[in-house]
Amino acid sequence: MTYSLVTGGVMMLGATQVAANTQYVDPFIGTGGDGHTFPGAVVPFGMVQLSPDTDSVFRGIDPQPEIYKRCAGYHYDDTTIVGFSHTHFSGTGHSDLGDLLMMPITGEVKLEPGKADNPDEGYRSRFSHDNETAKPGYYQVWLQDYKVNAELTATTRVGMHKYTFKEHDKGSVLMDLTHSIYNFKNKVIWSDVRVIDDRTILAYRATNGWANNRQMYFAIEFSKPFSDIELINLDNTRYRCNGCLTEGNGKKPSTIVNYKIPEAAGKAIKVVADFEGLKGEPLMVKVGISAVSKSNALENLKTEIPHWNFDKVVKQADETWHKSLDKFEVEGSLSEKRQFFTSVYHALQAPSVYQDVNGQYRGVDGEIHQAKDHTHYTLFSLWDTYRALHPLLTYIEPDKVSDMISSMLDHYQQSHDKMLPIWSFQAHETWTMIGYHAVSVIADAYLKGIRDFDVELAKKAMIDTANHPHYDAIPEYKQYGYVPLDVLPESTSITLEYAYDDYTIGQFFTALGDKKTAAEYYERATYYKNVFDPEVRFMRGRMKDGSWNPDFDPQEAKYMGAFTEGNSYQYSFYVPQDVHGLIKLKGGDKKFVERLDELFETELSYEKIKEHEDIAGLIGQYAHGNEPSHHIAYLYNYAGEPWRTQARIRQIMDTLSSDKPDGLAGNDDVGQMSAWYIFSAMGFYPVSPGDLTYALGAPQLPKISLALANNKRFTVVAKGLSKKNKFVKEVRLNGKKLERSYITHDDIMGGGKLEFTMSAKPNKSFGQSLSARPPSMSNPVNNNFLK
Repeated sequence: MTYSLVTGGVMMLGATQVAANTQYVDPFIGTGGDGHTFPGAVVPFGMVQLSPDTDSVFRGIDPQPEIYKRCAGYHYDDTTIVGFSHTHFSGTGHSDLGDLLMMPITGEVKLEPGKADNPDEGYRSRFSHDNETAKPGYYQVWLQDYKVNAELTATTRVGMHKYTFKEHDKGSVLMDLTHSIYNFKNKVIWSDVRVIDDRTILAYRATNGWANNRQMYFAIEFSKPFSDIELINLDNTRYRCNGCLTEGNGKKPSTIVNYKIPEAAGKAIKVVADFEGLKGEPLMVKVGISAVSKSNALENLKTEIPHWNFDKVVKQADETWHKSLDKFEVEGSLSEKRQFFTSVYHALQAPSVYQDVNGQYRGVDGEIHQAKDHTHYTLFSLWDTYRALHPLLTYIEPDKVSDMISSMLDHYQQSHDKMLPIWSFQAHETWTMIGYHAVSVIADAYLKGIRDFDVELAKKAMIDTANHPHYDAIPEYKQYGYVPLDVLPESTSITLEYAYDDYTIGQFFTALGDKKTAAEYYERATYYKNVFDPEVRFMRGRMKDGSWNPDFDPQEAKYMGAFTEGNSYQYSFYVPQDVHGLIKLKGGDKKFVERLDELFETELSYEKIKEHEDIAGLIGQYAHGNEPSHHIAYLYNYAGEPWRTQARIRQIMDTLSSDKPDGLAGNDDVGQMSAWYIFSAMGFYPVSPGDLTYALGAPQLPKISLALANNKRFTVVAKGLSKKNKFVKEVRLNGKKLERSYITHDDIMGGGKLEFTMSAKPNKSFGQSLSARPPSMSNPVNNNFLK
């Protein structure tokens, strides 16, 4: 089986042509609106994300709204590009990275990026989407002002540029070590650059951004020698080398300060390399990155791309992607395939590799470590991704899950606080968001039989994290059975998320046979009841003295309030571990369903949520653009009315998803939004990762088939699916009629066929009985562990 660039994404198998699923990926989906994705070149879980940046950061006048739109460095609405940097977040609600910006230039070289509304004053260039393309592992754009066609591709640790100068024989490449994707004026702590020879440069910078003192090293190699190079420092000291790297060339160096081997150091370094003879052949650049050293960056470069064959790297990236994407076989419309496979593409970008080819990486203790028995990963946006992304990876990339957990355990061992990661990236803990959701990821994987990590260490790490004396009021949580609002803001959300995490710890220790420890955490998992006010039937902030927060509005979401990026309407349904217990608190099935309908049908005023950009994608109070809502549509199943879940999933899909640049309802959040789409398109969702069950919805494509690691295939078929036929008439698993409104992990791993027969009318008897409903702590009829 070989891949041909000529066939445009078609696999040749003998005389048969089989379309590779890479053709359905559109990296521009999510780059508009508030999706916060980037369109550039990346391979699955790549350390390098080489992508265009359409704006630079600091503007001096409240830049925050503009920065928020460009958390990934690029926004589809923009019409100018400042260059191409090598590290980016995909879909986050926070910005950082943007390491080593490069820009090909013709004519006068300006040293500042200028402003988007006046590109001529800086080194930025206009561009048009009509002359811009992207596919997995490849990006291209025509820079109008410089008449340069820029192409990008990448391996795991190396980015490769190809610049074709259409009208100029002379040109330059600007390398800006001051560039960043973060609202912080003096981000660079220190940087340096050293010219090794007339093709090679080594560089370094340390930055204070979302992560403080984050270090990155670069090895930069050009395909042809530069005719001149200039190193510019913050104080405008210029180190120029006109021919000084060539012995006996007879040229007199034109310098302000001249070194035999030029180098510069300071808080703001920029480099301009000049080239001649550019009309004859493209100029190519390879950039290896490392968090350890310049020599490692150079080794990464030499190892992963030892040649100058740009098309070969593009082909390798494409082949890597199709191996991942082609685990799925999908039937549906072109738009549906584009949405589905782009979701898979986004879901496989993080966590990202964070070690060099020699196994070295920088730990959260700042020291250099050697990975021996696993690949070290970074970028754990766990408040987002524990919900669906990590459960998804247990099926489509199970061989990497143990390494990701081992990386979390590395973090635990190396951290001063002896904590599992909360929201960490590139050897730094940001302490962003709430909960200790690494325990959910570990428990869910272990219960599914993914256990190639240090289980004894995981036990200790989970217990230490859940009982940390200084993290987010854990002592008070244990003392009062909830986190008091007069101790810590966002206390109600924190209480609810701790309770869920504690449930997964209970599941983990139950599986290990430690019933005593499990019982302790199952008890803590019931603490959600302590922040439920029965008078108003909402979750509500509570004080140390037991009184309820008098300043209560269930629709309001505000900073320093009782909830995290959400309101009480949304968080009053966050008890994934014990939905049946929550139903009882709310007054039974009927009242629970009424409150769910109320959530979807009560308009949410912008004034109530204006402090939170992340609360987006609204259907009433439901906010699909933010994680606390992601499981809610599936909760009708627990009250015996799965037909309502089926209708809500279709409503969400039809109104909040598309294959356009603004096709995501909110931040993709490192793949969580995409993972929600993948599960929901298949017709089921992990409401409570760690309980090994999936609540059924309704499939959104006629057929989706997944190749499993055990050489089996799990296929979902939706017979009669149409815009009208959105309800499930009946479900069969391997030919046997399924009465329950959930499936299990074993059902999936057993392979076979899950067949839905769709109808325009709801089947209101399906999934109605208690034994047919998804399990939770207060439904012992079908719960695996609590009996």
